[in-house]
Amino acid sequence: MTKNPWTDPDPQPGDLDADFALLDESAFEYHEGDSSATLRIVVSVESSDASRLARIAETRGQKPSDVVAELLRDADRPPA
Repeated sequence: MTKNPWTDPDPQPGDLDADFALLDESAFEYHEGDSSATLRIVVSVESSDASRLARIAETRGQKPSDVVAELLRDADRPPA
């Protein structure tokens, strides 16, 4: 498959490997991370899907974001 510099993501995997190989260990910082951190994702839902999401959330007494989060958790579970 040919790379298209106009439409392919930049950088491509491997593009910086040679540059990273020149760095020694002091150029990198390692962090444990924060297990209480959150990530906000903006989801675009249009037309009847937006109305459906609002209706489901209202029926459940939840916010639309809670319905989407529950959908993601359910999708990650193995099938029964």
